Amino acid sequence: MPHFTETPQTCTDAGRAQWMGLLARAPVDLLERGLSGHADVRATWLKAPQTGLMMVRARAGGSGEKFNLGEATVTRCVLRLVDCDGQPAVVGVAYVLGRSHRQAQLMAMADALLQLPAQRERLEASLLAPLRAHLDACRQRQQAQAESTRVDFLTVAREAASAAAGEPA
Repeated sequence: MPHFTETPQTCTDAGRAQWMGLLARAPVDLLERGLSGHADVRATWLKAPQTGLMMVRARAGGSGEKFNLGEATVTRCVLRLVDCDGQPAVVGVAYVLGRSHRQAQLMAMADALLQLPAQRERLEASLLAPLRAHLDACRQRQQAQAESTRVDFLTVAREAASAAAGEPA
């Protein structure tokens, strides 16, 4: 039986890192909707969801010496799929910023299922694609909001200079 940190050979580290990043930023309702077809999957908890603190470190100036910025609340859990259709034991891991045990559970389940090649294609369509679309829409809304508050200081300086000269703007 593989150690719980090992992943099946069909899963690349880059692919897993990408879907873990998506899952960590996903709202609970989208995770539940994307995993609704997998409600019958059984899993055993290797580490039940638990909340604790994690030290956040930063660098002065982005390249300077590291320092402790503060603590952040993190919820983590680890599960193993019980019935993997003859596949080797698959373990799902989740670390979520905040106190949402449900989000950590869903993220660990999605991580485990995405490691199975037979499930990955279905979950790509039902879970990951909608998550990407949702996160892109959120990013575009934030960019539009930031753009609406942007000030072009060269234009302001020109307008001020033309107003001082008595020219119409």
